[in-house]
Amino acid sequence: EAMEERHWTPERLLKLSGGYWEACVLHSAVALDLFTRIGDQRIGAWGLARQANASEDAMARFLDALVAMGLLVKDARGYANTPASREYLCADAKENIGFIIRHHHHLMESWSRLPEAVATGKPIDHPARTSEYKRREAFLMGMFNLAMQLAPRLVPAVDLRGCRTLLDLGGGPGTYAIHFCRHYPELTATVVDLDSTRPFAEETIRRMGMQQRVTFKPGNYIEERISGQFDAVWMSHILHGESAADCQRIIQMAADCLNPGGLAIIHEFILADSMDRPLFPALFSLNMLLVTEYGRAYSQAQLTDMVKQAGLTDVARLDFSGPTDSGLLRAVKPG
Repeated sequence: EAMEERHWTPERLLKLSGGYWEACVLHSAVALDLFTRIGDQRIGAWGLARQANASEDAMARFLDALVAMGLLVKDARGYANTPASREYLCADAKENIGFIIRHHHHLMESWSRLPEAVATGKPIDHPARTSEYKRREAFLMGMFNLAMQLAPRLVPAVDLRGCRTLLDLGGGPGTYAIHFCRHYPELTATVVDLDSTRPFAEETIRRMGMQQRVTFKPGNYIEERISGQFDAVWMSHILHGESAADCQRIIQMAADCLNPGGLAIIHEFILADSMDRPLFPALFSLNMLLVTEYGRAYSQAQLTDMVKQAGLTDVARLDFSGPTDSGLLRAVKPG
């Protein structure tokens, strides 16, 4: 139901206002590894309380809330996962989204201080309660898991026929580079990201058997020029963390290392030109206010303008929409 079509009543406003209660139950269940502990078995509140070193009464109430939410089922023998919680919330599940839920949990304290960020226009200092390693792991693994699920649907929407070389800029572990190479047998890819990402990237590339065709190169694409020339440059979710000026610099750098006739493809949460829809990119822009100095969601007009300023032409929005309203913009280097 689109926001503009929603008929607001006091009841609906209160439901929205208290909606974080359910989110907190989900976050906590993932933090306590409850779905993973249950796995394929049926287990009582006492057994789970003992495993999680928790109060039995509190655990029973917690599990009953998860049953009420439809994330667990219960009978006289105890609690069990639903098909959905088994498929998406257990650590050993192929489509596990637990890491991104942990990442959302780490953002909650900043979101609770949104009035402060709106007043100052500055990000919220990260509370030091969660170790930086845990935060980074949840973010990187969360992004990896989401990209792994989205890539098979996204890659066919991008026509790279005739391209031999791809640059995946800020590509993290190279998830998209790997999937593009799988889809286009004649393609090789270079992933450029910070050196701290290298172990994760090389392990992912090796595990997916793509060492011959996907290479990781450490580099800071905001500060350093990119060496090499490519037939296509892929920029997935790297612009929303930067100021408009830095976005322009990144896109210019991408354009400079493209061969004539080469393609630049941007994957982002793209706002409408009115800046007030779709809902997720509008909320995501606030998330960037909370966690970055200059990041924000950009509109299709803003991104198109940056791409044209970098000397690229034939700018087009591709026919693709991700589960959180991510979209694709494609442009061509003349020549």
